[in-house]
Amino acid sequence: MTFHWFLPTGSDGATLITGTRAVHGPGHDTTAAPGAGRHRAPDLRYLAQIARAAEQMGFDAILTPAGTFNEEAWITCAALTQHTERLRFLVAQRPDSISPTLAAQMAATFQRHSRGRLLLNVVTGGDPAEQARFGDLLDKAARYERTDEWLTVLRGALAPEPFDHAGAHYDVRGATVFSPPDPLPGVYFGGSSDQALPIAARHADVYLTWGEPPAAVAAKLERVRTLAAEQGRRVRFGIRFHVVARDTSEQAWAAAERLLTGIDPAHVARVQATLAAGESTGQARQSALHADFRGSGRAADLQVYPNVWAGVGLLRGGAGTALVGSHREVADRITEYAALGIEEFILSGFPHLEEAYEVGEGVLPLLGAGAGTGCAAVAR
Repeated sequence: MTFHWFLPTGSDGATLITGTRAVHGPGHDTTAAPGAGRHRAPDLRYLAQIARAAEQMGFDAILTPAGTFNEEAWITCAALTQHTERLRFLVAQRPDSISPTLAAQMAATFQRHSRGRLLLNVVTGGDPAEQARFGDLLDKAARYERTDEWLTVLRGALAPEPFDHAGAHYDVRGATVFSPPDPLPGVYFGGSSDQALPIAARHADVYLTWGEPPAAVAAKLERVRTLAAEQGRRVRFGIRFHVVARDTSEQAWAAAERLLTGIDPAHVARVQATLAAGESTGQARQSALHADFRGSGRAADLQVYPNVWAGVGLLRGGAGTALVGSHREVADRITEYAALGIEEFILSGFPHLEEAYEVGEGVLPLLGAGAGTGCAAVAR
């Protein structure tokens, strides 16, 4: 198993309220929400602290998100290579905002200057309002068609020989880079829709899913595994979870409870209405996990499987589930997901600096990883 951490380039803090501008959009006032003023700005000094903590704890890479309300991922990660030595950077990139040939050039340069520390997370995008901010007015089917072509051209441009492609979205002649990177950056790709899975099978090195109960994850993995086999390929699998881990289960659930303390149900309703307006199948699956429990006010009621908690999704888009429990319980749950075929785990917590140490010191050693081991493989 390989473990990665997350870089909060929108904002960070010990509350789920921070960073919700990414859900509400500009002009929405969240200052009245509990804890809204207790946030940490994503300046380079603080992000470097998180990156160094992740590196010290033995995480292999750190995921950096894309989008309007985050610092730009490529520039941020390039800067952080100067503050770290081993940590790799999983840079999120949406095809709506950059040509695949320029992305190939940037990837090759990043890979050389960082001595091979780039991974690439390709995100098609599922929020029409966010897509429109980048001038992207394509419908969902066309966006996935473009992503398919984008990945074809990206890989072609990174190959040793010049690459030609004529398609509905890109027409390139002799696409190439100054010098093909060695090694090539791994391509990570996620998506739960019928349009997404065949693209993952054709292009992804690692298929990513947001955390769901094991049966739902297993079904999705099996679909991708079958589609990849039809292409003569094998795809690795990764999963994205937040984590609330403490010495005891009681302490962990009390910490999860604090994340929801004082949250206004009207605020939750506004967030969910905004998320429901999107077109992401994965987001709809995340929201469905907590739909029946939003008004209970108790963190434990949002447990959708032992130690799998859907509470984060009440106030945040994207990955909305967390592993909650004692260090041993969280390690056991990770082992259960690994048995399904998950090889890579992208984890995070609130706030990301302190929780990198909590997970790195309390959970990873139980899995034979972390704290300077470089996340060595665990025998299964």
